[in-house]
Amino acid sequence: MTKFAVVDLETTGQAPTKGAQIIEVGIVIVEDGTIKEKYATYVNPNQEIPTFISNLTGITFQEVEHAPSFHEVAEHIKALCEGAYFVAHHVQFDLGFLNESLMAVGLSPLHEKVIDTVELARILAPRSPGYKLAQIAEYFEINHQHPHRALSDAYVTAEILLKLLNKAKNLPIEVLEQLIKLESKLKSDLYGLLSEWTEEKRYSIDQDEGIEIYRGLALKKQHQHNRVKSEITSSFGDFMDDVFSTEGGLHQAMEDYEPREGQKDMAEMIYGAFHEQNHALIEAETGTGKTLAYLLPSLYFSMQQGERLVISTYTTQLQTQLLEQEIPLMKRLFPDTFEAVVMKGKSHYLSLKRFVTELNNSPLDDNYDVILTKAMLLIWLMETHTGDVDELQLPSSGKIFWRKINAEAEVQDPKSPWFSRTFYQRAKRRAQKANLIITNHALLCTDIIHDYELLPSYQFLVVDEAHHLDQTASKHFGMQLDYVSIQYLLNDMAALETFEQDIERVNLLTETREKADVLFRFLFDFVRFQRNRGTSYNDIGRIQSIFELDKLDEKTGTNLGDLTSRLIFSLKDLIVELDQDQEKLEETAEDEQRKEEIMRLTDQLESLIQKLKVFLFEKDQTLVKWIEIEAHGAKNAVYLYAEPIEIGPLLKEKLYDEKESIVLTSATLTVRNSFSYILARNGLQQSEVTTQKIPSPFSYEEQVQLLLPNDLPDIKEEEDDFISAISYSIYELAKVTSGRMLVLFTSYQMLKKSYQMLKGLADQDDFIIIGQGVSSGSRTRLQKNFQSFNKAILLGTSSFWEGVDIPGDDLSAVVIVRLPFEPPNHPVYSARSELLKKQGKNPFMDLALPNAVIRFKQGFGRLIRSSKDRGIVFVCDGRLMRARYGKYFMDSIPTVPVSYEDTENILKKANEWF
Repeated sequence: MTKFAVVDLETTGQAPTKGAQIIEVGIVIVEDGTIKEKYATYVNPNQEIPTFISNLTGITFQEVEHAPSFHEVAEHIKALCEGAYFVAHHVQFDLGFLNESLMAVGLSPLHEKVIDTVELARILAPRSPGYKLAQIAEYFEINHQHPHRALSDAYVTAEILLKLLNKAKNLPIEVLEQLIKLESKLKSDLYGLLSEWTEEKRYSIDQDEGIEIYRGLALKKQHQHNRVKSEITSSFGDFMDDVFSTEGGLHQAMEDYEPREGQKDMAEMIYGAFHEQNHALIEAETGTGKTLAYLLPSLYFSMQQGERLVISTYTTQLQTQLLEQEIPLMKRLFPDTFEAVVMKGKSHYLSLKRFVTELNNSPLDDNYDVILTKAMLLIWLMETHTGDVDELQLPSSGKIFWRKINAEAEVQDPKSPWFSRTFYQRAKRRAQKANLIITNHALLCTDIIHDYELLPSYQFLVVDEAHHLDQTASKHFGMQLDYVSIQYLLNDMAALETFEQDIERVNLLTETREKADVLFRFLFDFVRFQRNRGTSYNDIGRIQSIFELDKLDEKTGTNLGDLTSRLIFSLKDLIVELDQDQEKLEETAEDEQRKEEIMRLTDQLESLIQKLKVFLFEKDQTLVKWIEIEAHGAKNAVYLYAEPIEIGPLLKEKLYDEKESIVLTSATLTVRNSFSYILARNGLQQSEVTTQKIPSPFSYEEQVQLLLPNDLPDIKEEEDDFISAISYSIYELAKVTSGRMLVLFTSYQMLKKSYQMLKGLADQDDFIIIGQGVSSGSRTRLQKNFQSFNKAILLGTSSFWEGVDIPGDDLSAVVIVRLPFEPPNHPVYSARSELLKKQGKNPFMDLALPNAVIRFKQGFGRLIRSSKDRGIVFVCDGRLMRARYGKYFMDSIPTVPVSYEDTENILKKANEWF
């Protein structure tokens, strides 16, 4: 009979060695698959409880001052846990804290087997959106009534444990045996349980019908997808009337459906563009419901005409949202069935062949994250239809491990026994039979560059978030190279058996590494030497410098070409060694794997040589090249970039001239109601396209106040005074709005200085200051942290100007520190400005201003995300009112009440508004 003691402690702090004490204990005893006993007690810590802990738990000192001391309850707590698996959510914390407390009162510590439900959930619920207790409880539909109270947390943990154990017990024997191989490196003591379940399975013939076993892997059986033949008889106009009428499809399919003015007009315009085979640009302002407006005509046209249609979004997250939220709605609206699939780049998909190879390697060579990732993947393979890594929350080293096992690391061989089961090939086959392919700009552009070999053929395309298309195309028509990627490649080579065991090859690899190091250190020093002479900072704090070969050699007195040639010779020598290995291989399965690995490495080495030649030898006047370095990073932390100076003509030739109808849509395509800028960036003429602007249905005049202080210091004269003044204004405004504020910067350096100043000002009022690049975590993580605190201020640069969706009361104010002009010495901007000058154009009016206006519109659009939102946009840049070009910005956003006064009066207005 297996017993589990599920424990949760509430404490005054994290470290008992620094005086933190237990204030509440909750224990739930589980036996025979059921909860048998519950125990809870307050504990008097004989010290004040910090305010933060009281706010988190609801426990005050008044509630515990008459409770027993830990000394009085310690023996009973220990007795409950003895002879049982000690289970907790983050078991090291609870067991460590409890043992320190037991020893402090003279008792011996517990030495029971442990189970960490965080780890167990990561393995057995790999598709959970997160692994906090509340997130896993929601994933398993468990009601968590009193979070951060010991017994409630312990009880919910016990319910999660039962679900996880039940799932584990029913795993196929092949998976249990694989988990046993990995178990020794896990935190949880699972060997006994896994062995017991394996023995029970050994003589069982029961098999889940939805699972197939192939070469030791348990895989979810895949359904056949056949191209659906649809018969739509109604006209598009009748279909639209049915969908949008008062008792129509949308009202019936959506609980909270609100008619959106302009949505039907946009849908009809898109259908017209497809039908007449025209290109169209549609700016659909926030609240239009543009996603629905392009999905309806796209699907109707595809089903009616039998045409495959592609939709491209900027982010893979929006791809997933379309498939999981919008497509099910479409299936309720259309009388006939259809197929919609997501298609991503190869690196998103697991290679089963590569994964099996890695599974067969000794786990002793792997760190904890890699072992955990392998265990997660074993379970995930029984659940996933797609093999798409975006379904998972991989640990940090697991993301590095993914590079070894994704489809990009595999040579696609139709003769391979794995080929029919390859997730990437399955995705391609599903796409061939689909009405609608949902992809992203990156894969769309990669497909264009590879002469349309990646996506199935198509003639009709909708580009959402289309203001990003030209930037994405520039990156993909260009190239990038960095020191770390070269080292990864050389490390992969070092892992080859033939390289590990041959001293001459080891020496060759060492020599190649040294040459790469010398080259990249040289480039690092060059940029540092150039600092403040034509350099700028990007939005994550890297220093950028235009790469001009002639100047570089002149100023350093070193022949860069010589350094580069030496590295290229070494790389070619490595290719010769790989070719020799390949010639010796035979037709065995093991040699086939080695051959594939050699082909992959050879391709990567040849690609690296080609990039080095382009960057460091070729003088291509159509490309802008630049270098970035980490300001405080390693002396070889160097990144090389190249992009076409003009992307419009390439897009015109490779995309618009190739397709019958392309619809570009976004909330921000116009500048002062003109599409000229976005047309030029895409290589299009006004006469070639249909354009339409769909206004927002929101009442901006009633929902937004635009506030501009007129007494801030001039940034050009005193930057530090300006930063002090805006930090003080942000702090004062935050007191009015109770935080809930997004502050948008154009300079990472200014963000860092403001962050430090705000930290000093805001501590006394319990404001949480979160800064991009200062606080740890991705953009998504920072946004979630911001939304989880009542009084938070979020500081962001470039990527926060758009794509951040914080509706409702979570966001009450957006502060725009500076109008978002690109720094004049930004490499790409600088090169494009020079070209415009040669063409007799005005770089400011034709490039800098329209680009800044579109970014300003994006920042402004962060505030109002629904008809119920209201708040303040606070702009710290007086040029909006003083400069002649300020009208371009003001005329490009919805009409709102504007106040341009001194800071004191502005803050009073803000107070009155709320």
